[in-house]
Parts: sequence; C-alpha cells; structure tokens
Amino acid sequence: MRGPRQTGTAVSEQRPRILVVDDDAELRELVAGFLEANGMTVDSAAGGVEMDARLAAHRADLVVLDLMMPGEDGLSILRRLREPGGPGVIMLSAMGDDTDRIIGLEVGADDYLAKPCNPRELLARIRAVLRRRQDGVARGGPERRFGMWTLDVMQRALERTGVPPVALTDAEFRTLSVFLDRPQQVLTRDQLIERGRGIDSDVYDRAIDVTISRLRKKMAPDDPIRTVRNEGYLFLLPVRP
Repeated sequence: MRGPRQTGTAVSEQRPRILVVDDDAELRELVAGFLEANGMTVDSAAGGVEMDARLAAHRADLVVLDLMMPGEDGLSILRRLREPGGPGVIMLSAMGDDTDRIIGLEVGADDYLAKPCNPRELLARIRAVLRRRQDGVARGGPERRFGMWTLDVMQRALERTGVPPVALTDAEFRTLSVFLDRPQQVLTRDQLIERGRGIDSDVYDRAIDVTISRLRKKMAPDDPIRTVRNEGYLFLLPVRP
C-alpha cells in the first residue's frame, strides 16, 4: 500500500504544515500545541490509516513519525512516504541507540530523535529539515544532469531513460548535491557533512557511509561514486550545464 501522492516539495510559503503521527494521544496534543505556538500548522494522526486520510486532504511539508505503533509500524509507513514529491520525515523512537537510528536513516528518514525529546530540539530539527529542503529547490536550477541521469530538484528524484524515477531522502539529496557541486574531486567525510548539512549538524561518519551506500544502490549499475582509501569519496561523472 502506498501513501497519497503529493505534488512538489517546496515548503509552504507561509506556515509550514506538519503532520504528527503517534498512537500516544497526549504526546500528539503536546507536540501539536507547541508547534502551533511556534508558527506551524499541525495535523495529527494515531496511525497509518489516519495519516493517509490527512495527507489526502492536505499535503504536509514534514511528518513527525513514531517508530513503534500498533498496526502498521513506523518503518513500514516511512517506506510508503519515500516517493518523489513526498514530505520530509523525522522519526521519533523510545529506542534511541545508534543501531536503531541507523536503521531509520537507512530506510530513509531525514532525521531521528530518541523519545522523550525536548520540544525545542524537535522544533529546531523540523526547521533544519524544512530549510534544507527549501535550499535544495533554490539551488542548481530545476534539473541537474550527469551521465545518463537527471536530478529533478523540485521532486528530489533521480531519473534515467527507461527507468522509473527514484525518490531521494533529504540526506541523499543533500549529499548528491555536494558531489554535483564538486564533481571529480575527492571529498572527505567531514567535507560532506559540513557542506551537505552544516557545521552544526550532529551527523557522524557512519551516517554518511549509510547515505552513500543508499545512493550507490539507487544509481546501480552505473554507481559513479568511488571510495578513495584513507581519503574519502570521489564522484566520477562530469556534470553538464
């Protein structure tokens, strides 16, 4: 089952619309109230079925998604949301160790927070993801071309002749954009983190490796990213104007 398709990825021009999906009614109310008080329009849902109904009625700029819910779990819902033009996704989970976080990032979450979290930190993470998504639309024009591929900046999707578009997560899109800005140059993990997400990011080396692994799979069999031992990564293809 796939979630309702949304058109475009640009953040709403005025109040961003956030959808909070969590089976804990008290937490949903608290989060929604805090985000509303800080300039956001908030919908809420207790699970996947309600989420689909909310998205059918109003597109969301970002979904705050609980991992552990009865019925369809957060990872299954996340997989459905990861399509071209889909919203950003921040996962919340009571399981906060690195392994759980990496699984969430591997499936395609834009960010991950352990529960209970500070509402101000959640707000900051939401704003950061929305800002990165808006910056991505503004940079590099509507399309970027390299090899047999086209990156649709608005839809955040990779396109190749004869192949259905492949949706990119925020982390994948940002990392690929860094490579396209600096093709055929060796980039260290620190450079990818700083240029792709900012010096204030808490992204760590393992997360970058996971993101690049996902990009390689999505661009197979071409795979233009090469590992340069003890140095970093190299994007082999020239980028066409």
